[in-house]
Formats: sequence, C-alpha cells, structure tokens
Amino acid sequence: MTGPGTDPAPRPGPGISGTTRLYAVLGDPVAQVRAPGLLNALFARTGTDAVLVPLHVTPADLATVLRGLRALRNLDGVLVTVPHKIEVCRYADELAPAARLAGSANALRRNPDGTWRADNFDGAGFVHALRAHGHDFADAEVALFGAGGAGRALACALLTSGVRRLHLFDPDATHREDLLTRLTELRPGWAREGTDEALARVDLAVNASPLGMRPGDPLPFAPDRLPPHGTVADLVMKPAETALLRAAAAAGRPVVPGGPVLDSQVALYRDFFGLTAGAPPEGGPTP
Repeated sequence: MTGPGTDPAPRPGPGISGTTRLYAVLGDPVAQVRAPGLLNALFARTGTDAVLVPLHVTPADLATVLRGLRALRNLDGVLVTVPHKIEVCRYADELAPAARLAGSANALRRNPDGTWRADNFDGAGFVHALRAHGHDFADAEVALFGAGGAGRALACALLTSGVRRLHLFDPDATHREDLLTRLTELRPGWAREGTDEALARVDLAVNASPLGMRPGDPLPFAPDRLPPHGTVADLVMKPAETALLRAAAAAGRPVVPGGPVLDSQVALYRDFFGLTAGAPPEGGPTP
C-alpha cells in the first residue's frame, strides 16, 4: 500500500535484459504502425527473448540509419513501412523472390553468416486477407491506387493470383511507369494505366497509397464510381476505419480494412524470422 511520502510499488518490467534480441520497424511517419503490438505478442507466444520498437526515419537519414543498424550485433530483423520499401532493397545482401519481383521489401533479417536477406509479404498477406473475407478475384478486373513499395508487392501478388487485368493509378508518373514496365515484362498487356472508364467496371479497388493516414487527406478515389458489387480495400492500418472505407460503406460497397492484411502477415513473419515456440533464435534467426 502507498501513502503520502512513500514510493509507489514497482511495476513489472517488460523482461528486457542484456540477452534480449532487437527488432525495429522503420517508417516516416511511424506513429500509425501496428507491428510492435503484433510482433511483441508473437515473441511472447513463442518464448522469444526479443523486442520490436518503432524508429522514425526520414528518407534523407535512411542510409545512415541502416548502416548503423547493420553494425548492431544484437539486431536480428527489421520491418519496413512507407516510404522506404523500395529504397531499402539497396541495403540487402540478397533478395527473396517476392522482393526481387516487386522491387520492394517490407522485412529484412540477419542470416547466421551476418548477411541480410530482404523479403516482401505485403502481397501474400493481402491475397490471404481477401480470401479469408470470402473474396475470390480470379478473372476479375482490379484498380490499384499507389505504385510505391506496397503497390508493387500487391500488383505482383495479384498477377499470380488469377486476376484478369490490373488498372494502375498513381499521380507520380515515374513510379507508375516503372511499375507498368515491370509488369509488362512479366505479362504483356495485363496491366495498364487506370482511367475513369475502367474504374466504373472493376470488381475490386485497392488503396495502396499513404492517403488516409493523415486527417484531411483527400480520398484516393470516389467509391461511388465503382459498380455496385465493387469491393473497396484500404491498406492504411491507422485509423482502422479510414475515410475511404466510410465513404465506401455509405455508398453500399463491400469493404476490406487494412488490419486483417497485417494480421495475415504475422505467420509469414514468424517463419521468416525463425520464431518457433520453445526455440528462440540464438545469435540470429534460423534460415
């Protein structure tokens, strides 16, 4: 019991010690990330002596920060969010097939030999979340808004999931044309620049841009331009109900929020970082 002039009872600490392994999530901004809650809970479930913390890193400082992080001997992994998913590939020693195909990554791990491997789970997590919500878009037409790191990963995953055609929207002509070129090399004629006419007939419209993360952001597109059956998905994690999803629901369109997409990635992160229950990694995750 406490009273005037007494110290409060000590609260239990997080269990961090000199043996705790480190993980980080890099972004600009970073206040919206849900990864710390999900990954730290995963560490607890698997008995892993590790902690993940958010690091706010601007594009101008990314190279400096990554060089420093690589030098930390007790850092085992890094998650990556907007706007670093494309640039971060330059600092990996090897790219997994999904990261190489998309040209972007959202996770890096330290291998036992000290090298770093980059992978991208955005696309696989998105497709899994759609199917978990009962949506199968085989032979569908899809509108994708955003050709940055997340957009690249989603486009490549959709390409291999049976989607018939992709309509790509992005005001950044460099990002848009770069992704269209990449996709054309993989499947000529499958992807094309988005138009208002195409939006009126798509089965699925996905926001893979940062729009919606900040109050006052404009909508990436008007949901009522979609056909009545057109589903709206938003990869923005915070707020959980974005202005786009509210507008889509008000227009009577089915919606898929961003949270389940990240939830679907947790099992992929577990395998990537070698987090097996009862066998925490020593000196780095298993390959």
